[in-house]
Amino acid sequence: MPHDFEERPWGSWHVIDEGQGYKVKRIHVKPGQRLSYQTHEHRSEHWVVIFGIATCIVEGETIVAGPGQSVDVPLGAAHRITNQHAEELVIIEVQRGAYTGEDDICRLEDDYGRSEVPAAK
Repeated sequence: MPHDFEERPWGSWHVIDEGQGYKVKRIHVKPGQRLSYQTHEHRSEHWVVIFGIATCIVEGETIVAGPGQSVDVPLGAAHRITNQHAEELVIIEVQRGAYTGEDDICRLEDDYGRSEVPAAK
């Protein structure tokens, strides 16, 4: 059973399950924080809000989602999750694609000074 866990400046993520062509994560976003605006070359993502209110940007479109609602991020789409509220945001993220490694991130904007990471080859 996967047990990958990482703290980030915006919160944390924990791998719940992974297998051939997919990965499932639980993502916690601290109040007032947001993930980098990014793209992926090898995977799409499906976000389900478990707790809190997510303000999501997908290809420039703003989508606000509450508990039980979901947002789809197509392969290659620029996207970001933001928590604009006072309580923690919890999301389940389902990644689907040929490769789901953490190095398949191309950061377009980042609030925490992390450099752009080129997409995996």
